[in-house]
Amino acid sequence: MPQERRKIKFVFIIFWMLLAYTMAALIWWFYELNTQNLIIREVEIKEIALNDAQYLSKYNAIIDEQKRNKIQYISEGLTFLLLIIAGAIYIFRGFVKELRLAKDQRNFMMAITHELKTPIAVAKLNLETLQKHNLAESQQKQILSNTLQETNRLDILCNNLLVSAQIEAGKYNFAREKQCFSDMINDCADEFIRRYPLRVFTKNVTNDISVIGDLFLLQIAINNLLENAIKYSPKEKPVDIILKKVENWAQLSVTDEGAGVADTDKKLVFEKFYRTGNEATKRAKGTGLGLYLTGKICKAHNGEIKIEDNPKGGSIFILSLLSDA
Repeated sequence: MPQERRKIKFVFIIFWMLLAYTMAALIWWFYELNTQNLIIREVEIKEIALNDAQYLSKYNAIIDEQKRNKIQYISEGLTFLLLIIAGAIYIFRGFVKELRLAKDQRNFMMAITHELKTPIAVAKLNLETLQKHNLAESQQKQILSNTLQETNRLDILCNNLLVSAQIEAGKYNFAREKQCFSDMINDCADEFIRRYPLRVFTKNVTNDISVIGDLFLLQIAINNLLENAIKYSPKEKPVDIILKKVENWAQLSVTDEGAGVADTDKKLVFEKFYRTGNEATKRAKGTGLGLYLTGKICKAHNGEIKIEDNPKGGSIFILSLLSDA
């Protein structure tokens, strides 16, 4: 890392040196042209005979031409200057963006390695325990339940990775079918209730709300919102799941009582690899793909997603889709 920082610093120094040299060359070019213009004016004035009847008109013509040349040099110089500045800003911002993306990708690779390794290691340990020890039936059920929970986490993570890659490559075929959004949310919520028996969930789902969309993608979006609420809120705090119809919209809200999302991060959290700068949330496991993919899925269904502050503390994620009911 220190060697990489030195390389980046060296590139920045070279960039600014080249920019400074280009600016200096442009200023020198203007100075030389303007000086040459003044010399030519003086020479032309000296060549006019004092007794020439047209002395005054020729003198004024030379002065006017000198002024026009100066305006031309200034306008050309300013044009080049603006082009150079615009190009420098574009290159600089692109370079900074690439650096930020490279950093995000490195963080993502470290996070995804941990996220993949943990459920695999837990599942392996649980299976080895079952294989080596003659446990009571209740203990076996508990271990199998934990193993299933870890494999479900792994399944959600793999789905996020695969679908994200397919959507970005434009190779995912969206299904446009009528779906019962109410049943879908109940099924996803019930699965989380089974997976997290020690967590408190409250459901308030209006029945018979339908939408047009892709069943698989919508399930991913719902699961990501629920996973996000579980991940970033204390274990003793409830997660509220509400589905209601607001005019022509099916509106799903998932409320947690965690650390919340700062106003400056409320749009950024839907960017790829982004994780909020809050230290309490950064300590939680995550890859920065869940909310990004949820936003993509919502946009693909012509819906909208937003974050509001929970008065009790935490956040309210509101996903709205056009209702087909």
